[in-house]
Amino acid sequence: MIRRPFSLRRRLLAWLLLATLVLGTAALIDTWREAVRMANALADRVLAGSALVIAERASLDEDGRIAIEIPYGALEMLSSAAQDRVFYRVDGPPGHIVTGYGDLPMAPARPGGGPAYADDVFRGEPVRVASLARAASTGIDEVPFVVTVAETTNARRELTRAILMRSALRLVLMIAGAALIVWIAVTLSLRPLYRLGEEIAARNPDDLSPIETPVPSEVRGLVGTVNGFMRRLGAALDGMRNFTGNAGHQLRTPLAVVRTQLALAARAASLPEAQAAAAKGDAAVAHAERILAQLLLLARVDTAEGAALAAPLELAALARDLTAEHIPAAAEAGIDLGFEGGGPVTVRAEPLLLGEAVSNLISNALLHAGRAAVVTVRVGREGGDAVLEVEDNGPGIPPAARAAAVSRFARGQTSGPGMGLGLPVALEIASLFGGRLVLDERAGGRGLLARITLPALATTRSAQENAGIDTEPLQS
Repeated sequence: MIRRPFSLRRRLLAWLLLATLVLGTAALIDTWREAVRMANALADRVLAGSALVIAERASLDEDGRIAIEIPYGALEMLSSAAQDRVFYRVDGPPGHIVTGYGDLPMAPARPGGGPAYADDVFRGEPVRVASLARAASTGIDEVPFVVTVAETTNARRELTRAILMRSALRLVLMIAGAALIVWIAVTLSLRPLYRLGEEIAARNPDDLSPIETPVPSEVRGLVGTVNGFMRRLGAALDGMRNFTGNAGHQLRTPLAVVRTQLALAARAASLPEAQAAAAKGDAAVAHAERILAQLLLLARVDTAEGAALAAPLELAALARDLTAEHIPAAAEAGIDLGFEGGGPVTVRAEPLLLGEAVSNLISNALLHAGRAAVVTVRVGREGGDAVLEVEDNGPGIPPAARAAAVSRFARGQTSGPGMGLGLPVALEIASLFGGRLVLDERAGGRGLLARITLPALATTRSAQENAGIDTEPLQS
């Protein structure tokens, strides 16, 4: 199932509307409660004033009973809204109703205290009731009475509704304005991304240079990731182009030799001639295999990330093992191959690549040193660097030719089956892990000293003991 791409603009608007709806609902509830409180407070003041005016008109008649004259002006100030109705009652001593609606609900008022309020229902309509307890005095005795005034709640409900509707209208306008602002702000904020997309779309397919378009800080990480990917892609494409170009250049001669030997074998007059041609063709195929292996290694070096992603590696142990692997070939060539190591030396490198560099140096020495030569592989430290040396007492390389010797496909003066890739591969692998390769004369003045220097890592004493490196020379 294909997922449809989402819109940042719509998503931001949805979250804004949802958050505003929740907060707005809470605000409207609070506004409604505050409106009810304010409307009741205003109405209660009027009710209390009316009850107080009526209570001030109370007196005692000749028989000592409560007599009161209702000032209708006090009731008229309650009937400010035409849809509301006003009710009242005056109660004398318990059980005696002086005047008004006898069934009107009362609020629990305390004698001599302030007005008491209550919400109730009278004749099927909700009312707000205010009761005021006072006493009329004869100079000797006091006769208690209670004045109750009630009003229907239509006006205050309308007031509450009006306040709530005005608040809701303001909230809706605020949400609409915020949505419009977000829409415009997101559109303006996304313009750098649109420009970034346009720049990438307008690029030539071969242009893998870093993106330099100014972008917001939130997108810099993405641009950095894209630039890193393009850098790695460029390295991979360069490696592939180098590999294909070098392969086409270097494999042409071995393949021509193979075809020639196959043609000679086909025209051979005797079996020995055919076998000789086949042997030469097989040697050419083996040579092509070695070239292809070195080219693949070069392509891997071209696309590798370097020492940052490599793990610590014990260089002395690696060099010792590789020296031991080359002893049979050295014995066959009549060369004395040995190893000298002064203890563990740790570097940060990829074992396969660095091993290929060391093997290339040893193979190069065995190939060009000549019979009865002495080749020594040596590992040690100089300050903060790890040093690997491959020394031989062969003919060496003249100083003027050393720069060309570390160039790809350059061949030394000594004839042999070399392919001009051993030293360049070693140089590029050393550079990959932050090191360098130097070609120099050995101390005696004859021969070649190939020296790889790499940044060394700190080695503890326990690591030295666990490594178990034998410092005695290893010789063929």
